[in-house]
Parts: sequence; C-alpha cells; structure tokens
Amino acid sequence: MLYYLFDYLDKQFDFFGAGVFQYISFRASMAMLFSLFIPLLFGQKIIAYLRHQQVGESIRNLGLEGQMEKKGTPTMGGFMIMISILIPTLLFARPTSVYIVILIAATLWLGFVGFLDDYIKVYKKNKEGLSGKFKVIGQISLGLLVGLTLYFNKYVFVREYVHSHSNYFTLTKVSSVYRHVKSTVTTIPFLKDNEFDYSTIANWLGLSENYTWIVYVLVVIFIITAVSNGANITDGIDGLAAGTSAIIGITLMVFAYLSGNAVFADYLNIMFIPNSGELVIYCAAFTGACIGFLWYNSFPAQIFMGDTGSLMLGGCIATMALCLRKELLIPVMCGIFLVENLSVVMQVSYFKYQKKRKGIEFARENRLFRMSPLHHHYQKGGFHESKIVTRFWIVGILLAIVTLATLKLR
Repeated sequence: MLYYLFDYLDKQFDFFGAGVFQYISFRASMAMLFSLFIPLLFGQKIIAYLRHQQVGESIRNLGLEGQMEKKGTPTMGGFMIMISILIPTLLFARPTSVYIVILIAATLWLGFVGFLDDYIKVYKKNKEGLSGKFKVIGQISLGLLVGLTLYFNKYVFVREYVHSHSNYFTLTKVSSVYRHVKSTVTTIPFLKDNEFDYSTIANWLGLSENYTWIVYVLVVIFIITAVSNGANITDGIDGLAAGTSAIIGITLMVFAYLSGNAVFADYLNIMFIPNSGELVIYCAAFTGACIGFLWYNSFPAQIFMGDTGSLMLGGCIATMALCLRKELLIPVMCGIFLVENLSVVMQVSYFKYQKKRKGIEFARENRLFRMSPLHHHYQKGGFHESKIVTRFWIVGILLAIVTLATLKLR
C-alpha cells in the first residue's frame, strides 16, 4: 500500500525520498525489518494473553527427556508469524500483484486450517485435533486455488526468447527478441537445458494439451500437501521448524530476486518471470517473521507455533516455489522436511511389515528408528534437543547452498 502512496507523492509532488519505494531491494529490507520488530515488540504481550486464556499445549508423555516440563506452554503462536508476514507484505508489496494475492490467500487459508486443529486440541480437549481428512481437504482446496490461478490467470506468464537470423552478403546477424507466453514450464535442477513442460506428461498419458491444466493442478495439490505436512511433522522440538523455514525463506528470496530481474536472469541463463519481483517482499517478510518468532521459540520455548504456524509455513513455502517455478528443487531445498516425512512413512511401513511377518511384539521391539519423526530418534539416543536443532539447521544451510549452486551447476 505504501508503494502506491509514495509513487503518487513522487509523481505529483516530487516528494523527497519517495522514489526509493520503487526499488524492490529497499521495500524487501523494510519488510524484513518490520517482520522482525513485530514479534520482538508484541511477542511478550501475545504470550501473556495466551497464558491468560490458558491456551496451553497438552503434551502426551512419549518418554522424552524434558518433554513434560513443556506442558502448559502457550501454543497457537502461528498467529504471531501470520501477523508478522501479512502486515509488512501489505505495507511494502504491491497488493494487486497476482503472486502476492496467492500468497496472502495461502497464508490465511492454511493458517485457518491449523487454527481449527489447535482450537479442537486446546478448547475441546481432544488431543487428536482436527481429523486428518479435513486437513487434507484444506490442503487440496489451497492446491486447487493455487494451481488454477497459476494456470489460467492472464498475469502469470514467462518470457520466451525467439532467435532470428538474417544474412547480408557474407555477414550474419543474430538477434534475440522475446515474447510473454502462458506456459506450464518449470525448472529442472542440475541440467543444462533445464526446462520441463508439464504438457509432456499430458502427452505421455495420451491426453490433449488442452488437458495439461489437470496434470498441473494435481502436481500443485501434491506439492502443497506434502510440504505443509512435512513442516507440520518437523515442528516437534523447540526452534526446529521456525529456523528451517527461515533458511528456506532466504533461499527463495534469492531465487525471487534473480528470477524477477531481467538482467540477472539473462546473465545466469535462468527463466525470467515478469512481475515476480514482488515475491522478494513476501519472502523477506516470511524470513523475518520466522526469525522473530524464533526469539521466543528457541530452547526453552516460551511459545509453540502449533498447527496454526506449521501447516501455514509449509504451504507458503510450497506456494512460493510454485510461483517461482522452482518446485522441482523442493526435495533439495526442503530436504529436512522430506527426511522427516520419510522417517514417519518408513517407520510405519516397517512396523506393519514386521507385524505381519513375526507378530506385533517383535515389531514393537524391532523398530526401524527409536521413534519417528527423525528428530525424536536422536532425542531417544540421548542428544539434547538444542544440539539436534543446531545440527539440523547446519544441514539446512548446506542444502540451501546446494540449491543456490544449481544456478551454475548444470
């Protein structure tokens, strides 16, 4: 909103300093600062209010060291993250951008789904929370919204270069022109000719290209569901989900800046996505909000984000990657989420296999991991949770470096 105000002041009154709001780098910096200061300034009041409302985490005894000491710690801290994302985004981004509208919708929608889960746990005293099928319905609904918008909205397109040659006597002139086209093309990491079109899958399935949107929307639904569940599972010990999400947010911010800048995109030979520069502001607010929340969520946590935060963070990360056409980088970039998810799937599958093979008693005594998700496996092994979180962050930083290296490693 401030963008339009200062743009008006600059054009009408030549207002001193108003032109700086034209720069994405300035607006992103301000968005990150605001998103950091909101939790720092109001976090204690929010925590005190939640304590007064007795919005405490009900914890099942899983036999983990120090676990029961956390009983009663306020949850639903995801609201702090949501506010810290939305206010700076609305202030410093252009809210008319289709990408900003999609991400605001994703933030609110999965935040609401997570809130329902936390509300049932806290106020209805139901430890299971919202039924799994309703969570999935919420994730599918967001996937439909994001997928259909990215496919059909006229303001979502990519720049496609067309090379033309002309001969004058013995001289050859090569010129490059470009056009903006609607496309379902995405980026494949580590390959030189690294663009893949989802219409290829439609053709492989024997479908007309007119039905590519079905394939694309199904892929979007799968990605949003998988990443939001991965973030939700990762939120098991103090600071893990927030810190990991902040690292991913910084990575996506770099991609957003490069993909939305024609000069850098041309130099790096990556896909230029017009109007995607506004995503830098959202990514900056997202990162700042995670770091600001981490001030209170680091060990020992004064507040938990709950599903209000974890489902929302995962869904927003997936949506950002889809907007930037970097969704195939998610297994690397979100490697922590992926491994946490896989550890649960592997544990359950192995348990069922052993139960069928040698009975339930044998299956209970011979689990694949001491406990899943993976961070609990290390807790059971005697590692302090702050050491586990720090080492997971280090792995997350290494994965972020590998992800950014794909800009050149092809």
